[in-house]
Amino acid sequence: MQAPKVQPKKRRFKMPSAFTILFIIIGLVAILTWIIPAGAYNTDKAGNIIAHTYKSVTANPQGIWDIFMAPVFGMVGNEHTEGAISISLFILVIGGFLGVVNKTKALDDGIGAVVRKYKGKEKRLIPILMILFALGGSTYGMAEETIAFYPLLIPVMIGVGFDSLTAVAIVLVGSQIGCLASTVNPFATGVASQTMNLSMGDGLIPRFILLIIVLVLGIWYVYHYASKIEKDPSKSAIYEQRQEDLDRFSVSDTDEAGTMTGRQKAVLWLFGGTFVLMIVGLIPWSTINEKWTFFESATKWLAKIPVLGNLIGSDMVPLGDWYFSEITMLFLLMAVVIMFVYKMKETDFINAFMGGMAEFLSVAIIVAVARGIQVVMNDGMITDTVLHWGELGLKGLSQSVFIIITYIFYIPMSFLIPSTSGLASATMGIIGPMGKFAGVDGSVVITAYQAASGWVNLITPTSGVVMGALAIAHINISTWWKWIAKLMIYLFIVTCVFLGVLAIL
Repeated sequence: MQAPKVQPKKRRFKMPSAFTILFIIIGLVAILTWIIPAGAYNTDKAGNIIAHTYKSVTANPQGIWDIFMAPVFGMVGNEHTEGAISISLFILVIGGFLGVVNKTKALDDGIGAVVRKYKGKEKRLIPILMILFALGGSTYGMAEETIAFYPLLIPVMIGVGFDSLTAVAIVLVGSQIGCLASTVNPFATGVASQTMNLSMGDGLIPRFILLIIVLVLGIWYVYHYASKIEKDPSKSAIYEQRQEDLDRFSVSDTDEAGTMTGRQKAVLWLFGGTFVLMIVGLIPWSTINEKWTFFESATKWLAKIPVLGNLIGSDMVPLGDWYFSEITMLFLLMAVVIMFVYKMKETDFINAFMGGMAEFLSVAIIVAVARGIQVVMNDGMITDTVLHWGELGLKGLSQSVFIIITYIFYIPMSFLIPSTSGLASATMGIIGPMGKFAGVDGSVVITAYQAASGWVNLITPTSGVVMGALAIAHINISTWWKWIAKLMIYLFIVTCVFLGVLAIL
């Protein structure tokens, strides 16, 4: 008897990593330097492009050597492109800081304490928790860190009459809406600002307003759904698996969650205070109002105090004038402060800090690789040519239309390059100057980019956070797409209107 033929397994297409995609783009851009005419604009003393001064220059096509040197120069810089070393170091240090904080379990137990406090009033948890997760997403790009909260919230939500989708929505919608309206998120706002030589404080107030608008919309959407299935469980989007979920998840597992020590509470205060101090340090107070010079005066006064001034540091930069060097120092300092407050052993601190840095190493490197695209374009003398084409194409285009087109452009780009930091490094060097031609401030362009990235991260199957959350809750992604579809439309419309108005103010 002839044995049955074994059919070879079909290989499923797997999306390449962001590193591979970026290297492919670097190669394609290098090919374009052989095709696109070289050109250059005149610049002012600050290095800003002067419109209508474009001229042709000698071509400088890029080869294999240049392709593999691009990520190196993307990190350290060269004569044509500023390196990403400052933002990469900042990413590593903030990773170390988060590693130390996570070692104390203050964030996990803090959320657990909130859940425990509102036991029996779980519907009130929806706005409270979504605000907390949104603040995490808006300030430090909270994403992968949320995975630990799904096993905690799902049994609670199911036990009080909601469903696992409600729990997923609280965490995922909350955190990613925060990323959509990032205020000082170092991996989105930070990288984009550094690429455009702007302070993260530029555009902070409009981004905070956007955060409030979209967060209120998100809370309403999730709360409305929870209220509907509380009255009638059959209205649940996953009602057919309700009995399975009741058997699968145990509410009793969460009874002891949320007990916090005094040291953990102190760590949470220091954690929140660090981000508040960073925001205060980044806001350009004197440029908002020339009379707001308190921090400058206080710093000068402090520096003149005998002994104390030298002990603290005579070269201290006043709040309001901080940039990446200063906020990197802040997170390093606060990591050490947390070590002493929590009474952490030196070996535990070093291991936690280095472990946290290791988790963000790929993010730090991807920024340099992405910056390599700009290196090849600048060295190949085609950046200004592309900008010149943009200048010609933008003639007669209103500011509102430009920024909405920019927002729409970044939606498919966010699918193509899932890394927010990589996307910013790869594109801001071109899109930012185009915004100037259209009369749109650079900070508004940054808001459009991160709004698109956050919007996509709510649904993209290439996101480990989305797929991980749905896997824990045993929810099919098509079910999630169907449930969130209306919210996605609302967020898209609201963001377009907000950006359109912001561009002309």
